[in-house]
Amino acid sequence: MSGALPIEVTSPTPLLELRGISKEFPGVKALDDVSFAVYPGEVHMLLGENGAGKSTLMKVLCGAYSADAGEFYHEGKRVAISSTADAQKLGIAVIFQEFSLVPYLDITQNIFLGREPRGRIPGTIDRRKILADAKRVLGTIGFDIDHSTIVDKLGVAQQQMVEIAKAISQNARILVMDEPTAALSDRETELLFELIARLKADGVSIVYISHRMAEVFALGDRITVLRDGRRIDGVRPADVTPDQLVRMMVGRNIDMTYPRHFADKPGELLLEVKGLSSSTGISDINIEVRRGEIVGLCGLVGSGRSEVARAIFGADPVTSGEIIFDGKTISGEPDLAARRGIALIPESRKSEGLALLRSVSDNLVVSALRKLFPSGLFDQRAAQRTSDGLIRQLRIATPSVRQTVGLLSGGNQQKVVIGKWLAAGSKLFIFDEPTRGIDIGAKSEIFALIDRLVAEGAAALMISSEQIEICHVCDRAYVMREGRIAGHLTRHELTEENIVRLGMHHA
Repeated sequence: MSGALPIEVTSPTPLLELRGISKEFPGVKALDDVSFAVYPGEVHMLLGENGAGKSTLMKVLCGAYSADAGEFYHEGKRVAISSTADAQKLGIAVIFQEFSLVPYLDITQNIFLGREPRGRIPGTIDRRKILADAKRVLGTIGFDIDHSTIVDKLGVAQQQMVEIAKAISQNARILVMDEPTAALSDRETELLFELIARLKADGVSIVYISHRMAEVFALGDRITVLRDGRRIDGVRPADVTPDQLVRMMVGRNIDMTYPRHFADKPGELLLEVKGLSSSTGISDINIEVRRGEIVGLCGLVGSGRSEVARAIFGADPVTSGEIIFDGKTISGEPDLAARRGIALIPESRKSEGLALLRSVSDNLVVSALRKLFPSGLFDQRAAQRTSDGLIRQLRIATPSVRQTVGLLSGGNQQKVVIGKWLAAGSKLFIFDEPTRGIDIGAKSEIFALIDRLVAEGAAALMISSEQIEICHVCDRAYVMREGRIAGHLTRHELTEENIVRLGMHHA
């Protein structure tokens, strides 16, 4: 599988071609002489670890970044892409992994923001047309929701669907999807795949970034692999195995089964939740977590998993029930939960887990300030020693501790979120979708880290939409349905079939 071997395509001329693209940031060469071509009516999978350059390449493609070197060709003619307006004129639309929605506007306003149809009176919007267009676009992707809903009121999966609708509304001929199913339910994923098939039939080209091998082989017509900012190879799905792709991506063998030593005899009871209810829609939640075990919390998107995590951490108000942690009843704000030893690694790391404009070091020590500096005086050298140790331990790819954390890849940002709770000496780690948008190599590292934490006496409550992760990693699991616990699965009962059976909505 040499990168020099061309791949046969149905059309001799690419719809879009990038040649010799390079992009450098302070201390990091994000792209190094990368060439990439997209042909009409194909799904082109773009693979690589976090930090490999995938997102940077797509931002260059859509004009969000200017390339330091390289050329662009559209239908064989050289073009310039130096702004997002240039990309949109060429029919390029991007659905980024991190949302770009305005939270306090409604769905319709978000879909057509900046492209509103003009009304008859100057300075007004044709409200009738924009509503009709919104209904049409939402119907196209099978998203059955009131288009006047404020985006801030939507869940993560629903916000993702709005992003897809926004891109589709631009009549894109080249559609880039960056981990589009990361927050979607199985049914929403099926609708997305059906939509992709229709777009392909209409001649739309799709660049699809994913870390899920099943999607790569189910959807992909061609695959390009990036590693450390360089193009490693280009292959067809039929000519490669998942293990071969993994080796191409990471340059080493990765065990994709997430092996661990399960807790035959877990330790003392650390967390006990009794009859917990919240205004967010969860009710009568009963959960136990012991030291030395990883307990799964699963179910369909929207079943209330994240709401349980937030209620335990004190981020959402509890209306009834009791939370007993380390033998003591607790209640209050997240700050108090953190002081007692509870850590929450949230689903949305950028909006809830990180201070994006601060340095890696600041983010790593922020949860441990009282522990590291009991006198109340900040010691920069001590903070750097702690940060350096965590960077080595977690293999965080950053040029220095002073790097702005918002410039790191998604996988490395996730490691920083975990690292700040390691510094705080937490006892219970609540992981809400810990591998969302994380590459295969980083997944193995994170699961190994969780395993090590519980082996050393901590406990973990893990939420994941990927049932295979729950089955391979957790000692046992609770399954949620419609805001309640639908069942408890022991280690021997923990199968994907049982999770689906308990989590499915019943008529």
